[in-house]
Amino acid sequence: MGAVCCRPQPIDFDGEVNLFHFILLRCVGKGAFGKVRVVQHKQTRDLYALKYINKTKCVKMKAVPNVIQERRLLEEVDHPFIVNLRYAFQDDENCFFVLDLMLGGDLRFHLERLGCLPEDTVKFYMAQLSSALAYLHDMGIMHRDLKPDNILLDERGNAHLTDFNIAVHFGERKLTGVAGSMAYMAPEILLKRGYTYCIDWWSLGVCGYELIFGRRPFRGRSNNDLTYSITRDPLKWPDDADKKCSRNGMLVLKGLLERDTSKRFGCKSNGEGFQELRRLPWFRTIDWDTLESKEQTPPFTPDAKKANFDASHELEELLLEDNPLKAKARKANQDNLSAEMRQMEEQFTSYDFKKMQRRSYYPHNQHLISTATATSSGLASSRPGTPANDLRVENSQLRVVEGADGIMYSPNSFDMHRDDIQMKERDITHVDPEKEYS
Repeated sequence: MGAVCCRPQPIDFDGEVNLFHFILLRCVGKGAFGKVRVVQHKQTRDLYALKYINKTKCVKMKAVPNVIQERRLLEEVDHPFIVNLRYAFQDDENCFFVLDLMLGGDLRFHLERLGCLPEDTVKFYMAQLSSALAYLHDMGIMHRDLKPDNILLDERGNAHLTDFNIAVHFGERKLTGVAGSMAYMAPEILLKRGYTYCIDWWSLGVCGYELIFGRRPFRGRSNNDLTYSITRDPLKWPDDADKKCSRNGMLVLKGLLERDTSKRFGCKSNGEGFQELRRLPWFRTIDWDTLESKEQTPPFTPDAKKANFDASHELEELLLEDNPLKAKARKANQDNLSAEMRQMEEQFTSYDFKKMQRRSYYPHNQHLISTATATSSGLASSRPGTPANDLRVENSQLRVVEGADGIMYSPNSFDMHRDDIQMKERDITHVDPEKEYS
């Protein structure tokens, strides 16, 4: 008789999505107030990346508006080169994002391992990312934090844009809030003259330069030096630039790193900037008609036998976690919540992509089941979706946002990396959407 009462309750897959719907697999990353792990849907057997954000820590870091804004923006976007939202829900302790699982790692991981990437590989990524940016801008969204850390590869080697934590809608009025990763910020952000979606094209240029040459185009030993370099220094090429990049490639990078937004590639209105970019000689080898269908074979295929992320997160989860994640029934009494907790409770609404009849860009998801169920060691994901900064904070760039008291930098400031001063970033940088416009 006693065994009957302990029998697991049946799962209502037709009801609102919750953590009981998923099998929790390996942990692949952590952030300031949450972690990222691989999960498998118990009914469909599909694999996803689960990012969970601790509500209490979120409130302490005044990041509630960012989490809610990210949740809303991800519901709007649906593109083959974006890490798309599949489910969203919450329990008493956490807010959950269930996103496309990227098995190939982020480009920061590969850049640090390889030093630089071949020009043709970078061109392929930039074509895919420019398609994603054009889509976002057409939706009235600017990303504001494009960098190698936030570019994820699937297991075939296609590039995807992730981390919409400080993404924001834009309109005719320019924004003035300083938000993003400093080394990738466009000069108009640092000069505080107001900016719009053109900043994303600048960041794409910085990423392309860094991936090809293994170093960023503008650098500094201090924040002031870096600001000066981004806003005033002429664009220079490494001594061996002609060995790593063609003249047509350099012309594209130069056009994206144009300080005059009226001349910067990609910045013409009504999508004409993207069409102009597509017509450049450097992109003649790209078959734009089949790019978004992912019919093309990427020039680089991540090693499926290796973990493309920091494996120490799994050890930390096993040895150090005092409150491991598990599915829990919600408490009935929610009357004594703080204003911030109430805001998350009401505005971080549930989401199910199948009920929204959205497409899945990963029909191959099914064949990954055996890898997940047989052994967790074969699963590798780096920065899945918004998880981007959750997966590796150690070697990321300075991420800043300007509050009422000026620019606020994340803690644990200086961390030397290569020839630049790097800053450790918080996972969610507070930006008040209501105070973004000038």
